[in-house]
Amino acid sequence: MAEEPAAYGPTPATEADLATLAAQLGRVPRGVVDVAARCVCGRPTVVRTAPRLEDGTPFPTTYYLTHPVAVAAVSRLEAGGAMKEMNERLAADPELAAAHARAHEDYLARRAELGDVPEIAGVSAGGMPTRVKCLHVLVGHALAVGPGVTPLGDETLTLIEHEWSPRVCWCP
Repeated sequence: MAEEPAAYGPTPATEADLATLAAQLGRVPRGVVDVAARCVCGRPTVVRTAPRLEDGTPFPTTYYLTHPVAVAAVSRLEAGGAMKEMNERLAADPELAAAHARAHEDYLARRAELGDVPEIAGVSAGGMPTRVKCLHVLVGHALAVGPGVTPLGDETLTLIEHEWSPRVCWCP
């Protein structure tokens, strides 16, 4: 089992990556621009997706978590009520709310690098900037850009580290 931190930043998606993504997702991946984060073994963990899919559909989810073990761990956390608690903290903690809003701005800026889609202007993903709606998005963003940008994504990674960590290969 490899135990090195993942490198941050996008890398081109290869044909092998697209095949892995199809297996991870159980469908043909859509709108893949590149791989935004990889497992320490090299397989995709997060893809960066075009803001407009091939069929013309606007797609605000720039960072899409694909690793099945990570997805399952985050899903269990969501099912356990973590988002409710995070939303309560966002409402009560101005510093956390400001950091979450900055994560939203970072998300929008990184999506803008991929193109302008007026239908989703100002809309990031995961409930940002004012709430938490999807931890998968926040984790995908955190894994793609590294620690310190998406505080609730970073926190979620800490909460699931006993089930999945970017420093260890959990691939089947």
